[in-house]
Amino acid sequence: MSVKLDVIKIEKPAEDINVIIGYTHFIKTAEDVYEALVTSMPGIKFGFAFCEASADRLIRYEGTDDELVEYAIKNAKNIGAGHSFIIMLRNAYPINVLNTLKNVQEITHILVASANPLEVIVAETEQGRAIIGVVDGFSPLGVENEEKKRERKEFLRKIGYKL
Repeated sequence: MSVKLDVIKIEKPAEDINVIIGYTHFIKTAEDVYEALVTSMPGIKFGFAFCEASADRLIRYEGTDDELVEYAIKNAKNIGAGHSFIIMLRNAYPINVLNTLKNVQEITHILVASANPLEVIVAETEQGRAIIGVVDGFSPLGVENEEKKRERKEFLRKIGYKL
């Protein structure tokens, strides 16, 4: 038996699109994720795609933004790992929806939530494909100094995430 490794670059229609990738386990996920997202934030824009792992083995999808649905389906096809899902968010941030998603009964694991460039490391066997990990952004260039720490704290207060 052999394993082939592949790196899949996540494609996005714009740099500011946030992406959430994870695993789920049941066809019911598509509707439950849709309901969870639309009730978590009024006017949320997203595309969701889920790779069914048995029976019809289709890519199931939902969303409120046709372009993001299209990109979610395209990326799900490229990853091709059974029971994996991808959500693409516009005008919303993972921090706004992650706790809600964690409470969706079918979701078993969230691998990444980021607007950074993403690469998904996929392993392929005779049976199928699996996500081994995700490369999120780039490697660090150093350690923050006092000035950068001050900037971080000021930024979080400016955008309203801290008082």
